[in-house]
Amino acid sequence: MNTSPLETRIFIGSIKPLPPEGQSTGIFKEPLVEAASVGPLGIAGDQQADLRVHGGPDKAVHQYCADHYPRLATAFPRAEAPFVPGSMGENLSVAGLDEATVCIGDRFRLGTALLEVSQPRSPCWKIDARFGIASGRSGLAYYIAQHGLTGWYYRVVEAGTVRPGDALVQVEEGAGRLSLAALWNGWHCLPAGTADPSPAWLRHLLATVPALPASWQKKLSERAAWLEANRPGSAANANGATAPAAPLWHDRPAG
Repeated sequence: MNTSPLETRIFIGSIKPLPPEGQSTGIFKEPLVEAASVGPLGIAGDQQADLRVHGGPDKAVHQYCADHYPRLATAFPRAEAPFVPGSMGENLSVAGLDEATVCIGDRFRLGTALLEVSQPRSPCWKIDARFGIASGRSGLAYYIAQHGLTGWYYRVVEAGTVRPGDALVQVEEGAGRLSLAALWNGWHCLPAGTADPSPAWLRHLLATVPALPASWQKKLSERAAWLEANRPGSAANANGATAPAAPLWHDRPAG
């Protein structure tokens, strides 16, 4: 475990219209300029527009790896907005931490607040709109999902105060050592063509990674049950059915 303080840029933002059609979004962030409290729902002054998929205790604070931005800029050179820290809608931008090294349940101190990694972020079409890129399988959100460049969420274990310039410090490793990348790739059968995860692996995660949020526990349990009931060669799977696909990203709604 690396306990060295990590330089952290902190961002918050209010709800604003998303060009060109004006949908409400909280993706536009600005640097934190003064001390702010951190509570169960995140950093004071930060807002989320669609509370069905954003915000809440298990998605209180969003972090994105600053090292991903050069890769995204290379992959999408015609983006209408620059790929810079804060532009993915994150609250925390840090280099040197990514989905392969960060695990569910890892705990970090930021200011006086204690944060716990809860889950990967599932990208949606508003990321495409924010950068002026057409949504779909050639879009930015799909690319992020395919390559696991998702970022992640924290829950707030201990409320506190953060200030500009505060460093992020890891203070505890999560039980089960399940990296965000392992969870994301295993759940979505990535790279493409990877077989469904085994029910035993899914049950193992449920038994050994207590920091998984209830929503993920439910998904893992239901998928394990389906795979067990529909194992190859079983009467329930006489037609060779495959497990229901897990949506890789949230595409733009039709209509």
